[in-house]
Amino acid sequence: MDSWILTIVVFSPLVGALLLMLPPRGADAAIRRIAFATSLVTFVLALIALAQFQQASPATKTFVLQAHVPWIGSGEEGSAVDIGYRVGVDAIGIWLMLLTAFLTPLAIWGSFSGIRERVREYYALMLILEVGMLGVFCSLDLLLFYVFFEFTLVPLYFLIGIWGGPERRWAANKFFIFTLAGGVLTFAGVLYLAYFAYRIPEVGVFTLSIERLTGLGQEGLIPSNLQWWLFVAFAAGFAIKVPLFPVHTWLPLAHTEAPTAGSVILAGVLLKLGTYGFCRLSIPIFPDAAYQLAPFVAVLAIIGIIYAALAAWVQEDVKKLVAYSSVSHLGFCMLGMFSMKLAGLSGSVLYMINHGLSTGALFLVVGCIYERYHTRDIHAIGGLGRRMPWMGFFLVFFTLSSIGLPGLNGFVGEFLVLLGTAQSAHLGVEGKAGPLGYAYVIPAALGIILGAVYMLWMCQRVIFGPLKEPPHTPDTSTGLTRDLTRREIGMLAPIALVCVFLGVYPKPVLRDLEPALARNILQLESTRVASAAEDSGSAASAVHAPSEERVKLADAEARVPIASTLAEVPSFVTGTVGEKREVADGS
Repeated sequence: MDSWILTIVVFSPLVGALLLMLPPRGADAAIRRIAFATSLVTFVLALIALAQFQQASPATKTFVLQAHVPWIGSGEEGSAVDIGYRVGVDAIGIWLMLLTAFLTPLAIWGSFSGIRERVREYYALMLILEVGMLGVFCSLDLLLFYVFFEFTLVPLYFLIGIWGGPERRWAANKFFIFTLAGGVLTFAGVLYLAYFAYRIPEVGVFTLSIERLTGLGQEGLIPSNLQWWLFVAFAAGFAIKVPLFPVHTWLPLAHTEAPTAGSVILAGVLLKLGTYGFCRLSIPIFPDAAYQLAPFVAVLAIIGIIYAALAAWVQEDVKKLVAYSSVSHLGFCMLGMFSMKLAGLSGSVLYMINHGLSTGALFLVVGCIYERYHTRDIHAIGGLGRRMPWMGFFLVFFTLSSIGLPGLNGFVGEFLVLLGTAQSAHLGVEGKAGPLGYAYVIPAALGIILGAVYMLWMCQRVIFGPLKEPPHTPDTSTGLTRDLTRREIGMLAPIALVCVFLGVYPKPVLRDLEPALARNILQLESTRVASAAEDSGSAASAVHAPSEERVKLADAEARVPIASTLAEVPSFVTGTVGEKREVADGS
């Protein structure tokens, strides 16, 4: 039976955008309240979807909460075309969807004092942007995924171009050109993949079903050379969105010129569309190409980690410093993902969530400073902790979260990413060593050290030392106080609480992520690696086992929860924990 809760969640912000047309001109307060209330309703609906997801026993299914409406062709036997409205989620999609629904009302709330012109259009675009972001995370049809993926360009282009800084038009145009250029290549890859499915007798249907196309990669029906070219086509769009070095140059300018809420959403959610695309599509559909190109992607990720950290260190604009930190942090997501190990993939997805929280909150704090002092120049402000203790507290807190202080959310993701990267070179359930290893861990760890240096340096200059304020500041003409208002504390405190919770007890998220990653990502990789090992006879029985047995083989790694094995690092790294060794021996 179809479930329509995801459809309601995705399109509920669109209803709010239409309601914004009702208040008369000049009723800015009413428009703000409607936009904020709509985003809160969407968040509540996302929580309901999470509750239904938990009740649907996702551990026994690939995707749950599915709904399907055919668009072109019926998708049934005998139909030559299978394109439709398909939505559904696993743990990866539901938690990223919840992150989107959580950050959007806080970003809207944070705009109440900063946006004074064309208020109706601004909040309508914010809500429409939320529709596109939510749609990406629950699409199960490649055409629907691509439509939502590219649709996010339009509202963000106008948000930057109209309400941004002095160079807003150049920033908006650069962002649009970069992302659209990569998206065109991705769309070409999407069309050819569907055409390939139509040509082979095992499918014989022009299909864009993500589940069906993922099955092609799982069964090894896509030739390795074709996988390579399609992986590159998909990566053209996803790498720009991440952004992966060297196609990252649009991001610092877009972040710097965007309004505060635009920067929060850009860092918190939109960058995750690229990493999500790699995780959901590139790795499971093109497993051979992903394995072969993993070292190359990892090298680009490490270059981005170190280069962006050094670039952040020399920035004089606080907002641009945080923007370069995003480039550095997203390199960790890519590194863990292409370790092809459960620890690395779990850390990568958890890092997406944690980065969205901590960096989004940093942009909110920087926005609070800018509204009062109308500058982000580190040399023009200093010692603000004396006059703004609440601001100082939150800036230090989220800085520590961003650099991975143990006990806060950033530490868990970084640890798992490095653990998975180191573990990659060891034999596991797959029966073959992964593409990465300790050689990739050492330079990546250097990026963590550099991150602590530039972030703490920024805090020292802005919060501590002698008081330094531009003339005739702080500006309280818009109803602000010298220190943070109750509204500003209210929008930062929930993020801080979630950061503490995920830092102390990440098990609820990891418990959901591990089976989904093992089934939807590593299952394909496990089958492929087992097939590659057939000649040696070490995994012959696994290769010829029925699909149900291959699912059990891949899920074996998920039965060793990461959260419960953090105290057993040596045995976990060597792949000898409990059932993992039993499954490997049995294979």
